[in-house]
Amino acid sequence: MDFGFILSSAASEIFSPTTAAYALAALGLAVHFGYSGLLNFGQAGFMAVGAYGFAISTLTFGVPFFVGLLIAILASAVFALLLGIPTLRLRADYLAIVTIAAAEIVRYIVTTNQLTSVTGSANGLAAFEGGFYSMNPFPEGSYFGMNNRDFFIRVVGWALVALCCTLIWLLMRSPWGRVLKGIREDENAVRSLGKNVYAYKMQALIIGGVLGALAGMVFTLPRGAVQPANYGTELTFFLYTCLLLGGLGTVLGPVIGAMIFWVVLSLTQGILYGLIESGAITWLNTVQAGQLRYILVGVALMLLMIFRPQGVFGNKKELAFA
Repeated sequence: MDFGFILSSAASEIFSPTTAAYALAALGLAVHFGYSGLLNFGQAGFMAVGAYGFAISTLTFGVPFFVGLLIAILASAVFALLLGIPTLRLRADYLAIVTIAAAEIVRYIVTTNQLTSVTGSANGLAAFEGGFYSMNPFPEGSYFGMNNRDFFIRVVGWALVALCCTLIWLLMRSPWGRVLKGIREDENAVRSLGKNVYAYKMQALIIGGVLGALAGMVFTLPRGAVQPANYGTELTFFLYTCLLLGGLGTVLGPVIGAMIFWVVLSLTQGILYGLIESGAITWLNTVQAGQLRYILVGVALMLLMIFRPQGVFGNKKELAFA
């Protein structure tokens, strides 16, 4: 078993585009759940709206990259409005039900055969990343073992993570952010002070949704394809795993949680595959090993919730909200 290769593969996941996408989406969940107390179980839907909004506008209408980016952001804001208008005046569990259903509705809509010419149905869409890579300032060559395209998407993805983290950190230190935290703790008390709780919740839902849309674009650009199967309900639960690993009411927590999540997945997969190939494990095949790694991550998450429920960077005081 080549431990050097296993460790290098796991280390490469720390700054991969997929990890950056998970960090952005989990940061959006931090705005929703960690800071505002909004139970959004449909973050995968926001990611799908962002990815498909960009891909469809690029392929169908031939818009430039930044116009497609703007369309994806606007589409996620509209999606947040559609979810929030009927639910944010109600209890938090209503939002949870609506968001998880809405995410599945989005996924089933894009797989509709009648929309194949627009969405690609179950096969998805491809070849829409040309406008993005045309802006690549790095000439062809090797950059830390990566080609110029891989290096460019990593630079852009993690620069976007850094920018969004900075913006959320500034927002949460502002009076607006303090009102959000008050809503998380006791929204009736905030309402008694004359604050429009509904408006603040809507703003938080839109901001977190936009982060999810950006994550959807970062997730799909290096693949050069967007497929509905990648945006199932399990994606949202993986994002919550990242959020809980790092810490709920934190800015860096979701980022570090995403890194830990993908490093642990890569390590467990590499070790299990190596043990199977060497004959040390004969009662598993590689397909079963791929599923077992998620079980191991689930066990690790349960142990974390028992011994450190606030996550790596979290504060136990942040868990005291109603």
